[in-house]
Amino acid sequence: MKNQVRPDFSAYHVVSYDSTTGAVKYRQTAQGFSDNSAWARGQSWGIYGFTVCYRETKDIRFLNTAVGMADYFLDNETLPSDKIPLWDFNVGQPGFNPEWQFDPLKYKEIPRDASAAAITCSALLELSKYIDKDKAFKYKKAASQMISSLSSSAYMAQPGTNNYFILKHSVGSFPAGAEIDSPLMYADYYFLEALLKYRDIAK
Repeated sequence: MKNQVRPDFSAYHVVSYDSTTGAVKYRQTAQGFSDNSAWARGQSWGIYGFTVCYRETKDIRFLNTAVGMADYFLDNETLPSDKIPLWDFNVGQPGFNPEWQFDPLKYKEIPRDASAAAITCSALLELSKYIDKDKAFKYKKAASQMISSLSSSAYMAQPGTNNYFILKHSVGSFPAGAEIDSPLMYADYYFLEALLKYRDIAK
């Protein structure tokens, strides 16, 4: 929390430590747009991970961090109306300078990351159990919107297509040119997990 989560509750992807002293050597966002940007799936891992940490420890610091990261995700002005995020919240914005060759003309639209939405959706449904009613309503509503979007033809593949994956339109590592706008196994996993949680809440 101290070294990886920023004051605005966005997160670095990687923190490297000195193996002898434990001091921070550098912070990076390796699969994101730039080191100071908010990589969407990294943000979703944080929401999910800190929620699980709170569930297992009941340490309020983990809960507060999960809530802060969730609010950063949901309240971000770049989050599209269907709640499926851009692969990085800061792509192409002033002050965010990638160290890799970024060609803004290569894609007419910034690719989305369905995997980040699926992970966040599952995390929000879990997180809603541990917070006040108003915040829980916000998170459940957002999760419901994400499920609706991911279940639509825009993101859910027809049976037998998409290499037999469920979800389309995820991003593995844009800087590495790998798995851009493609299906990802963990997108399907967390989508199914979110559906099970949603079913249980709806009972």
